[in-house]
Amino acid sequence: MITSYDIIKTMLRTEKSTGLEKSRQYIFNVATAATKIEIKKAVEGIYKVKVQSVNVTNVPGKKKRVRQRIGYTSDWKKAFVTLKEGSKIEVA
Repeated sequence: MITSYDIIKTMLRTEKSTGLEKSRQYIFNVATAATKIEIKKAVEGIYKVKVQSVNVTNVPGKKKRVRQRIGYTSDWKKAFVTLKEGSKIEVA
């Protein structure tokens, strides 16, 4: 059985994500097979907040070169979660 912690891998903490917190938006690295509804339920369950909307984007892997070989980093999915008015995730 898949749990909320399997769906939400990490919260992304960058300059862009920190700036979006003022507008109640948070960015998460999520499982590639996760749907918007699963992401919404997982965030509400883990952080005990109310989610207004979820937008997702698939991030393709980048081309990397090690000596003469060319490879790719893994593809991953990014979720932009907007919380309802009055909800907030406390970040340490």
